[in-house]
Amino acid sequence: MKKALLLFTILLLYTSSYAQNDNPKYDASLALQLGADEYGMKSYVFVLLKTGTNTTTDEQFIADCFAGHMTNIAKLANAKKLIVAGPMGKNEANLRGIFILNVATIEEANQLLETDPAIKAKLLSAEVFPWYGSAALPEYLPYHDKVWKMNH
Repeated sequence: MKKALLLFTILLLYTSSYAQNDNPKYDASLALQLGADEYGMKSYVFVLLKTGTNTTTDEQFIADCFAGHMTNIAKLANAKKLIVAGPMGKNEANLRGIFILNVATIEEANQLLETDPAIKAKLLSAEVFPWYGSAALPEYLPYHDKVWKMNH
């Protein structure tokens, strides 16, 4: 009985130490600041922007809506709510761009998307999906300001 108990204890200690794979670079305060779970991940909302249903040919209206779209992107990025944005290349699926929103729910994402003039005007439509990615993703943003040469 004592041998079985000793063997069980050794086995238990071995498995718990084997299962534990601590990261020597782990920064608890950074993980907390970024909202990371134990895997260094968190929930976001991934947005696919598609061509909307508005087929207007009013060039000034379109230009104004897309100027507002770009202003809104900057506003959301400054508020740390939008961490990835970019256009898609020409494609048959009518995909125009993507956003990764730094929010946990579809409802929060939809509230942010309602602030976009091109989406409001139905020049763009948005499909939203829950997405699980690295909590460190927003940390690239300060570097982006150091690598672009021409304003877009």
